[in-house]
Amino acid sequence: MKITAIVGNPRSRSKSFGVAEEIVRQLVARLGGEADVEIVDLADYAPALLEWGNAGVAKVVQRVCESDIAVFVSPTFKATFTGLLKLFVDQLPMEALSGVAAIPVMVGAAPQHSLAVEAYLRPLLVEVGAVCPTRGLYVIDSQIDRLPETVSGWYETSSAALRGVVFGKGA
Repeated sequence: MKITAIVGNPRSRSKSFGVAEEIVRQLVARLGGEADVEIVDLADYAPALLEWGNAGVAKVVQRVCESDIAVFVSPTFKATFTGLLKLFVDQLPMEALSGVAAIPVMVGAAPQHSLAVEAYLRPLLVEVGAVCPTRGLYVIDSQIDRLPETVSGWYETSSAALRGVVFGKGA
């Protein structure tokens, strides 16, 4: 299984990156324990995302398109995802994520913007062909100290749908 997480925070190794790490850790542990995992911090690619055809970005695009599961994590900026994440998704051709189970995740300071993950990030991923079998995960800053429990709670309610898409209906 190939799992790729894309972190759209403009700050390198941010809280959003930590959230991605925890989600990927739990996915690997709960979905079989063996996976080819990569967490991509888009902050490391920021200038390159403005260069259409950049080889480094193209490699990340290819990685995401070949993934079984792609986790997209963004902080909540102005009630939606970051421009950095949008720059990356704009590099994906139409239907590029066809067959990829995508998990939309947003991190925010307060619950007032919790619908942003469903209202803005999920439709963006579906637009490029992703299958989003679970509800998105919205992590409030105050939950960061309890991140393993927060992710575990999300996984418990989402596992059947995620497993169905990743492993087929018989899983």
